[in-house]
Amino acid sequence: MKNLKPCTVELAPAGSKKYLGAIQKKMGFIPNMLATFGNSPALLEGYLSLESAFGKSSFTVVEQQLILLTVSVEHMCMYCVAAHSTLLRDAGGDAKMIKAVRDGEQLNDRKLNALVGLTRELVVERGFVTERTKQEFVAAGYSEVAMLEVLIGMALKTISNYLDHISPVAIDIAFQAEAF
Repeated sequence: MKNLKPCTVELAPAGSKKYLGAIQKKMGFIPNMLATFGNSPALLEGYLSLESAFGKSSFTVVEQQLILLTVSVEHMCMYCVAAHSTLLRDAGGDAKMIKAVRDGEQLNDRKLNALVGLTRELVVERGFVTERTKQEFVAAGYSEVAMLEVLIGMALKTISNYLDHISPVAIDIAFQAEAF
């Protein structure tokens, strides 16, 4: 079976053109993952809607990127690990933080460590989390509602991580500095 090819705005299905055009205008390019989603207007629209909802969560941009990077590491998606390492760095995350998440180590910040720990356990244990992990998350300063919002990030990354497993996506030049 052939891998799906990333779409251009010009060659995308009609339902994807407006979304890909908006992405290109906003970012200056269309990341290969989103361009590949463009093969299915339903998938592209759904992913972008979920991404918009996640952006409205209670998490800061750094926290959002930590969630997305953690899920990508656990799912072993090299494209998304590179992309979210880059985006986390651009949002103010430092190299030590990125390395810790990528290596499965503890973060120096107690609150962020609780966030990464919860996210990692949710992925590894397929949604089952110990009471201790939940208590540590809340004790670190997050709410029970924030625990639910982690699920939005997990859903986003499950979609893109699994696409990369089904049909590997070339890492964009913008993200290659963070590739393994």
